[in-house]
Amino acid sequence: MLWLWILVGIVVALLLYAALTYNKLVRLRNESETGWANIDVQLRRRSDLVPNLVEAVKGYAAHESETFDSVTKARAAAQQASGPAQAAQADAEMAPALNRLIAVSEAYPELRASENFLKLQQELADIEDRLAAARRYYNQTVYRYHTVKQSFPAVVVAGPLGFEEREFFETDQRDPVNVSFAAA
Repeated sequence: MLWLWILVGIVVALLLYAALTYNKLVRLRNESETGWANIDVQLRRRSDLVPNLVEAVKGYAAHESETFDSVTKARAAAQQASGPAQAAQADAEMAPALNRLIAVSEAYPELRASENFLKLQQELADIEDRLAAARRYYNQTVYRYHTVKQSFPAVVVAGPLGFEEREFFETDQRDPVNVSFAAA
């Protein structure tokens, strides 16, 4: 009879462990989805800001059509991206395009003095800061999720229950978008 209670105890402990592990994996998966949603919001905010920046600069530097085209193409790619890998690739194209746009603005003191343009630059800087924070949060959450999911004995629960790998938001961009507020 004692062996039966021991067996029941072991089964209950295993079921309890499986339930707790399942709940932890669900929580981490949901946190990573929330993290991705935060990145997506910031990418969309930046994408929505781009036409205003382009128009502000166009008014002063209409001959810079190559720069405007590259920003427009990068924005289109960013809007069509789905998932962290495509979004990271689009983000890697957007940052240099925005840097070129800001560099064009440096040649026009009256543009840099424009209250509207300064407001747009400040908004872009704020978005870039929020985007960097959202990236860090998302990648940290995905890292924790993968660590739990791949650790023994959680891997025994994760595999059969369909917990899939998540993509990191990896970017080749090492330098932040250059947003300058320097006066001429």
